[in-house]
Amino acid sequence: MIKKLFITCAAFVWTIALVAQNISVVNSSGSTKLYRTLQAAIEGADPNSVIYLPGGGFPIADSVKITKKLTIIGIGHKSSNNNVDGVTTISGNLFFNEGSSGSAVMACYITGDVYIGDDGTTVNDVLVKYCNLSKMNVKNSSCQGTIVSQNYIRSFSYCYNAPVEFSNNICKNISNLDGGTVSNNIITLHSGSGVTDSPLFHVINSNITSNIFFSSSKYWTLSDCRDNVLFGNMAFNNKCGGDELIDFSGISIDSVFVNYNGGTISPASDFHFKDEYKQYENQVGIYAGDGFNDKQLAPVPYIVAKKIDEQTDTAGKLNIKIRVKASGEE
Repeated sequence: MIKKLFITCAAFVWTIALVAQNISVVNSSGSTKLYRTLQAAIEGADPNSVIYLPGGGFPIADSVKITKKLTIIGIGHKSSNNNVDGVTTISGNLFFNEGSSGSAVMACYITGDVYIGDDGTTVNDVLVKYCNLSKMNVKNSSCQGTIVSQNYIRSFSYCYNAPVEFSNNICKNISNLDGGTVSNNIITLHSGSGVTDSPLFHVINSNITSNIFFSSSKYWTLSDCRDNVLFGNMAFNNKCGGDELIDFSGISIDSVFVNYNGGTISPASDFHFKDEYKQYENQVGIYAGDGFNDKQLAPVPYIVAKKIDEQTDTAGKLNIKIRVKASGEE
């Protein structure tokens, strides 16, 4: 009796690819191609495709530019999770250049930086989420709709006066933002940036809401500032539209947070409020607003249970039952 395998579940195909450490590229029609390198996957993918990266290391050269709409999804950047062991590491920088509007990268550890509009052209609506990266660089002021959410950004972010949305990140300082949003972040200082005493520098016409700042004395330029928490000393100059700044500058950070680790930007960071300050947990910082994904997992499918008959039926079909859920679900 000839056995035949009829599988319509893309998640099962993708899981098989993980075992082989292949990269699965699913195009908009649902068909899948496998690649061995990230460069080959980017170059071979059709526009609007999704590139699924398993745990493992994926080097990429600076000569590789993304010039079409692609979504890159990794398995996460922590040591292990309930899908596979290991992390997804992209070794190098990612460049979203002309033609890549609408692209995204999620759930990857990126040793280098993310660049948007690096070729001087307008690239809109790029999403960077659930990643651990070095720097965030929006290189063209005309780039619209960039969203940077729930990331660990180990160094500074430079926006070239573009209206970027930063939300629920643990990051170093943000500079040259015009008409953007900075909400529910924890923002520390970046030594060597030239603005070492400012979590924000040259941020204008922007909504600055419900953040936790670690700062020393510096004059900032802000247009709308409310419900933020401050550690250190800070003075606002012109255009500060609100007066609601919760000042913790006279209180030890260790007395407010559980296991505060000196502001290191990594998954080991623990910025939860102690019980006596719990009233702020849902007001300011990464756990307020839309909240923070502690597991840093993109909602990719994986198999939690399967049953495969030992032989085909009289029609030559093999009965397979698969139960799938998305990473990050309880």
